[in-house]
Amino acid sequence: MTVVVVVVAVVAVLALLALVHRWLWVRLVRDTTRAGGAARRTGTVLAFALPVLALAALTAGRAGAPFWLQQVVAWPGYMWLAVLLYLTLAMLVAEPARRLWLRRLSRTGAAAAAAPGTPGPGAPGTPGGPATTSDNCPDLAGTTATGAAVSQPAAAGGVRDPQPAGDGTAVGAEGPRPATAHGARTARGATTAGAQDPQPAGAGGAGTVQGTTAVGAEPPQPAGAHGAGTVQPAGAHGAGAVQPVGAGGGGVPGGLVTPEASQAGGVGGVPLSRRVFVARVAGGAAAAAALATVGTGTYGVLRGPRVKRVQVPLARLPRAAHGFRIAVVSDVHLGPVLGRAHTQRIVDTVNRTQPDLIAVVGDLVDGSVHDLGPAAEPLRLLRSRLGSYFVTGNHEYFSGARQWVDHVRELGLTPLENARRELPHFDLAGVNDVQGESEGQGPDFRAALGDRDRSRTAVLLAHQPVVIHDAVRHGVDLQLSGHTHGGQLWPGNYLAELANPTVAGLERYGDTQLYVSRGAGAWGPPVRVGAPSDITVVELASYQA
Repeated sequence: MTVVVVVVAVVAVLALLALVHRWLWVRLVRDTTRAGGAARRTGTVLAFALPVLALAALTAGRAGAPFWLQQVVAWPGYMWLAVLLYLTLAMLVAEPARRLWLRRLSRTGAAAAAAPGTPGPGAPGTPGGPATTSDNCPDLAGTTATGAAVSQPAAAGGVRDPQPAGDGTAVGAEGPRPATAHGARTARGATTAGAQDPQPAGAGGAGTVQGTTAVGAEPPQPAGAHGAGTVQPAGAHGAGAVQPVGAGGGGVPGGLVTPEASQAGGVGGVPLSRRVFVARVAGGAAAAAALATVGTGTYGVLRGPRVKRVQVPLARLPRAAHGFRIAVVSDVHLGPVLGRAHTQRIVDTVNRTQPDLIAVVGDLVDGSVHDLGPAAEPLRLLRSRLGSYFVTGNHEYFSGARQWVDHVRELGLTPLENARRELPHFDLAGVNDVQGESEGQGPDFRAALGDRDRSRTAVLLAHQPVVIHDAVRHGVDLQLSGHTHGGQLWPGNYLAELANPTVAGLERYGDTQLYVSRGAGAWGPPVRVGAPSDITVVELASYQA
């Protein structure tokens, strides 16, 4: 059953990632580039290659890939995961802004088209509209680019003399008919042979116009109640179709929309060029925000952790131990991204604090001793008055916990595997990580704390904060943990809160206090946003001092 749940979860995550990548490709590549262009091809290739690199970075280590190959895919793969997170968040913010911008442009265009005396989009003589010619046909308001005549409405109450046809009239064309009631006259375009007369106008009196045909033009239909004229589709050499204006319309100008104008104008009345411009602005702003966020977060990790100082008062701590300093180092995560240089930065930072004791509370590595032994070598240089101690984290069990317990001992650290050391003024205990239960090496609080003198202060090293309730039951005064990274990448802290009693900082549980470090490194992407890395110097304080 567990296997089925894991498989379903993996498939769901992969499907979600595919949908997100598809959406980002549409918004950032398809909507902003020219079809068939180099930019479109490059963006499409990256849309496939980057998620493949990310999956390779996540699985290469556990698949047993050579360490050099892990290093090759780790940087681009992990960095893309960080960029993907913040690019998606930025585009979710930019998407409604993009839609509002386009809607405003559409409304502006519609208002301009509806203004008196202002030709609308696609009107004759305007950009995107049909051309007009009236020099040879004074009775026509203009003809479309393909020859459709547009008539001017006649004035009510007076019949104008019909004008002779233009030069385009062929042999046999009949003259214009007189106007009907209310004085509207009709006009017709040139025909090649045998053109029929235009029909009389309807009650409103507006004339109609015939398009030209190869042989025998069909008569146009009568106008509507208010005289809106229509133009019939042309034949082999006739004019293209023009949609009629609605009831009450004042003629073709302002309402003429040709197929060519529709294609050039894009969607929603916003020209295609403006839609591309809006998409580029929105996508560019989102990409810039995501890259700036990830770049700043990467710099924060690679420069090394900052020192954080916390004072913790303990009721049973004797006066002689007042001011005792413990340097807490958690979640270094040495691996294909963070290596020996990162370890050296951490060692130098810890040594500058001149602690009395150093506690490395798990997740030191992501890999084998064979691959990462050289990266861990600077740990040999750690210096403190009472030495350095180590407990396992969940990632040690992913990497081979036994080999690392033996190796850190060689480097001068003292592993505490469900064990306790009696120091001059308090007891220092350590338990294995919860992940060790899969190998029969889980935390054993009875072995670590069961037979101790409860009048003495007890400080516990445990990687995961979730064991705090066991610590309370065993009378621990202070538990030092890591594991959460403080969320590492905002808004990951909200997810971390769902699985951990404390994500970062100091909190009290009964008579036990819990301090959780954000960690000195980073897992996966070497990026931190909203959760800066730290090495915490915990200073113990006595109520008797």
